[in-house]
Amino acid sequence: MSDIIKARGLRKRYKNTVALDDVDFDVHPGRIVGLIGPNGAGKTTALKAILGLTSFGGELEVIGLDPMKERSRLMNDVCFIADVAVLPRWLRVHQAVNFVEGVHPRFSREKAQRFLDRTKIKPNSRVKELSKGMIAQLHLALVMAIDAKLLVLDEPTLGLDILFRKEFYNSLLNDYFDEERTIIITTHQVEEIEHILTDLLFIKDGKIILDTTMEDVSERFTEVMVAPDLADEARQMKPLHEREIFGKFVFLFDGADQMELAELGELHNPSVADLFVATMKENGA
Repeated sequence: MSDIIKARGLRKRYKNTVALDDVDFDVHPGRIVGLIGPNGAGKTTALKAILGLTSFGGELEVIGLDPMKERSRLMNDVCFIADVAVLPRWLRVHQAVNFVEGVHPRFSREKAQRFLDRTKIKPNSRVKELSKGMIAQLHLALVMAIDAKLLVLDEPTLGLDILFRKEFYNSLLNDYFDEERTIIITTHQVEEIEHILTDLLFIKDGKIILDTTMEDVSERFTEVMVAPDLADEARQMKPLHEREIFGKFVFLFDGADQMELAELGELHNPSVADLFVATMKENGA
């Protein structure tokens, strides 16, 4: 299968603000991509372009379609969840199921019901009677019951407690994701999605500053915990970033020789959060 998303020279400006600055990236099928960046970096604008919700310059194909010109066709194969996606408070659960069944040709009522049966959500409950976590479960049940090729998640667990967040991502992996589907996630809670990601896209000031796979991250980047007396020697090897913890220094290296690094101290694979902080600072944050 060809790429799910192909962007070339993707541009978007809001008055005096450049939201996307000549961006190139590809998203391959069967991947879970973390689109990570600080507030105002261009994440939401990129998602809106992918979903055909905003105009843009450059070239963008999503599942082989132009999101602006062929959005109605595109939405047959794309689903979207955001923390701002709020169902009408008067709506009952069974009415939400009926509505999605009526408007989406690839919706399976049986799949949605199987997921809802594992929750405490009652068919006759109104949205206003549900907790935020239960509303997220309802959204997920409706989305997972649609046979879509691309799922876009924009801060999907914002405001949920840790139990609901873990349940959300476990359900996503166990009940939805397979090699035929692709997921793009934006979130500030990167520690909670690190274990499910296959790819990383770091974005800052409308530019992609890191585009890599999780396999390449473990091969390319290394953290070393160094005693103070070896800190200057480590700095001579031009680390990407350094921080101090418990009286020792932690240096992050990009592509350095592992044997040389081992002579300085204890080696670790960096977390996505630490890599993100280091990359942002390296690029002028």
